[in-house]
Amino acid sequence: MLPHQTDAWSLLDRLATQPQVPISRLFEDEPERLGVMAPVVHGIRFDFTKLPLSLVQVQALAGLAAEAGLIEWRARLAEGDVVNASEGRAATHMALRDPARRGEQSALLDLAGRIRAGALGPVRHLIHIGIGGSALGPQLLVDALGDRGDGPEVHVAANIDGTALARAFAACNPAETLLVAVSKTFTTQETLTNLDSALQWLEASGVTDPIGRVVAVTAAPAKAAARGITEILPFAESVGGRYSLWSAVGLPLAVRCGPAAFEALLDGAHAMDRHFLRRPLAMNAPVLAAMADLWQACFLKKPTRAIFAYDERLRLLPPYLQQLEMESNGKSVARDGTPLPFPTAAISWGGTGTDAQHAVFQLLHQGTHTDPIEFVAVARPGHDLDPIHHRLLLANCFAQGAALLKGRTERQALAEANGDPALARAKSFPGNRGSATILLDELTPDRLGALLAFYEARTFSAAVLMGLNPFDQWGVELGKQVANQLSAGQTDGFDPSTEALMRAAGL
Repeated sequence: MLPHQTDAWSLLDRLATQPQVPISRLFEDEPERLGVMAPVVHGIRFDFTKLPLSLVQVQALAGLAAEAGLIEWRARLAEGDVVNASEGRAATHMALRDPARRGEQSALLDLAGRIRAGALGPVRHLIHIGIGGSALGPQLLVDALGDRGDGPEVHVAANIDGTALARAFAACNPAETLLVAVSKTFTTQETLTNLDSALQWLEASGVTDPIGRVVAVTAAPAKAAARGITEILPFAESVGGRYSLWSAVGLPLAVRCGPAAFEALLDGAHAMDRHFLRRPLAMNAPVLAAMADLWQACFLKKPTRAIFAYDERLRLLPPYLQQLEMESNGKSVARDGTPLPFPTAAISWGGTGTDAQHAVFQLLHQGTHTDPIEFVAVARPGHDLDPIHHRLLLANCFAQGAALLKGRTERQALAEANGDPALARAKSFPGNRGSATILLDELTPDRLGALLAFYEARTFSAAVLMGLNPFDQWGVELGKQVANQLSAGQTDGFDPSTEALMRAAGL
């Protein structure tokens, strides 16, 4: 039986059609709300109290989670059982964080140490070539934590647009540059094309053995070896791209910040894994978040979720989560192929605070969309400037959630509008708009590891609640197939618009 066919789903349907209690009144009606819906895990406070979700509804959602088999599914994930039915695979990224099963990363840590010690020659720059999860995860890690590192500068080139690679070249001395090529299959068109161009750049710059300046990270080491690469870090076929930063794909962090930083990242993720695997469903931070996501997207029909990172070091978190969540749960059929009659993954989008306040927050406060918003902030700053910077940053972050909840009535706005009713309406805010806030005590490798593991467990839990497979991505594969046809000039059978665009571009 699929989750939407259960009695628990029917109960949630009924609860969603009843008049919803205003969020501010939930604080009055539920004195235990802060204690239940704001768990603290490994130095991270997950405050879901401002979401339009009552404790009665939480219990009903926990009932759905139990009926959907979330307890069994999370055990299967942790134990390495097959959870990706369409490809007949386990998903073993969680095992990479377990101290008892970290043997796979020993080669990564050893190589990072050798690079930092100069064993591969002078390396002041590392160009990381990959795409999708092979680039987004490592780029987030280095952007968030790289300021504390003393190793080679890391430049990530993902886009097939040559401008991305050209910018990396411009920042590097070829004689002191190491290339890291990441492709699970080592057949990814964008990655191999960029690698070939990088090798040509090294050769044209006088590097005598360009291929000797390449490290391959792949689940297909034989294919990398066939291209003449000798320094190869393998990872398991059962580690998906968007979950791969815990594997050898995370090499850039270990090179930039040292092997100890990478191990701390794993430790933090393992701490969150223990919480996810051991805590009861209704008191489990990733599960609470997944239940709130399901309630808002499937039952309250709010199709998007905005994520705003109120810390410059986490500016790449929103695009990272776009891939994690929408590639995982952007499906329309259940695990058994049955069409799903409800919205699945919310559309993730967002930006960086306080920049976003001067752009999209007008819509969030006064627009007709009332979809959920998530703020991510860090209590301790990442700089030594005047503390006023961080005080203002956090004040702005917390103010957004408070203002979205409280709003401003037309009567209250009249005073600011000098009694003009039309202006008062323009200056009023409806309020009762839900938000969540995630507050880290500090941004260290282990706290970042815990945060990213939280989002992975949340995404997985939401998939189980909907009955779908979060580990395949056939939509991505279709786009690749069509692109290969068009790049080869095979336009027969395509629509007139596509054929005209190909001609207009001279292809």
